[in-house]
Parts: sequence; structure tokens; C-alpha cells
Amino acid sequence: MTILGKISRRLFSLAGVALVGAAISTGGHETAMAQSPSHLQTVLENGVLRVGTTGDFVPMTVRDIASGSYKGFEIDAAKQLAADLGVEVEFVPTDWKTLVSGVLADKFDIAMTGSSINPGRAKTVGFTQPYFFVGTVPMMLEKNADRFKTWDDANKSGVTVAVTLGTVFEEQAQAAFPDATIVKVEAPATGYQEVLSGRADVTITSNVDAASLMERYANMKTFGEGEVRNQRPLGYITTQSDFVFLNYLNTWVDMKKADGFFKRNAQKWGLE
Repeated sequence: MTILGKISRRLFSLAGVALVGAAISTGGHETAMAQSPSHLQTVLENGVLRVGTTGDFVPMTVRDIASGSYKGFEIDAAKQLAADLGVEVEFVPTDWKTLVSGVLADKFDIAMTGSSINPGRAKTVGFTQPYFFVGTVPMMLEKNADRFKTWDDANKSGVTVAVTLGTVFEEQAQAAFPDATIVKVEAPATGYQEVLSGRADVTITSNVDAASLMERYANMKTFGEGEVRNQRPLGYITTQSDFVFLNYLNTWVDMKKADGFFKRNAQKWGLE
């Protein structure tokens, strides 16, 4: 068993002692004894970690329709988490609109699908501490690499920046490039399509989406000297009241950040 697997069993043992102590100190009240077992307990007892994932967020989680298999940043993380727990991993198909309800209905132990930490969702489910940040990066055609190196290079008269109307990138482009011409296209048109067609010089998008676009279009590149703006944290989702499992997951995230796992995984999937 891995070191983290041993830690998880120790955490569960301590949690059981604490629960018994709480029951004794309150005269054995039913509220103390009626607490549901932690997901950590059920995962270790069943030997399976159930992971909810959408399979539609390239390159975070991608599902192959033909085989039903998954790949991506989050899939590698889920496999590593299961390995450290000393259990098997089972991927449970879900979608964004049922992500929270799936956790609450105990359809899976944890959601690992590239979810932004959201105050609204945090009212009903629990988030781990951040393990990765997504943000906004600028993109161009590779042939313009000498023209655009920094964000400021695109903030000039004569530069056309394309964004999709109504997205967060519309407001961000106006703030970042006040001296440029901002072209707003309506969905399903996109800013990157305007760049590919030559109707715009630059677009902005999330660094996750940018990684996918560069994989699909060899002539599209990010620029900005590695500066990612408007960053927001990603966290894994589980039951809000499961403090034992959340404690284990936060310990795991800490250790994986310390040993460079998330950085290596991000580099593997073109996110850094």
C-alpha cells in the first residue's frame, strides 16, 4: 500500500475515535452516532474510487465515444489519487448541469472534471483547496510571432482583437486592449475562427481552451510571455459535510503540489 493509502486509513481510524468520543461526551446522543460513514471509509472498504467526470472539457477530461474510455489532465489526476489510496478507479459519466446533484445523490465520491471554485456551488457541496488555476491568454497566428510577444503588443491602433459577444472575454478584451479595435462576433462564431480566417489579428481565451486549439491548429499560438490574466482556481468537489474525506483530499493536493505532480501533468497536456 502507498504512503498516502496508509495515511488515509489512519485518518479514518482517528475520525472513528473522535466520533465515539463525541458520542460518549454527549451521553450517546443519536445525532453523534447517526453520522454517515465518510467516503474515505467506503472507498477503502469497497476498493473503488468513483469519479464523476464530464468527458467534454479538452484537455482536462475527454471521453472517446466509441470505446467509452477517458483521457486528460483530470483523468491522470484521478488515476493517481486512486493509486495513492490503494484502490481502483471507476469513471462515472456526468454532465455540468447534474454535477452537483450527482455528488449529493452519492452517484460518485468525487467530481474531477475541471470545475472552477464557485461560491454558489459551495453552498451545497464541498470544494478542495485549489490544485490548478485557469485564466486568460492571448492567441495569434504563428506567422505573427515577431509582431506579438507581450499583451501590450496587441494594445495598439491597427490591431484587431476578436471575441465572442456575451462572453467574459468581451469585457476582458475591452479592459486589456483599449487602443485596439475590438470585434465582437455572435455565437456560434468564435474569436479564434476570426484569427484563423485573417479577419482579426488576436483573440483571447482560457489557457485550457488554448491548449486544445493549438493541438487542433498547428498555426495558432499563444503569446504574452507566459502571463495568464483573470485567473480563477479549480477545485475537486465532494460532499460538503464529509470533513474526513475533504481533509484527506486536501492533504493529497498539498503533497501532489509539493512533489510537482500537477505541474508535470499540466506540461504533459500543454497547459504550461
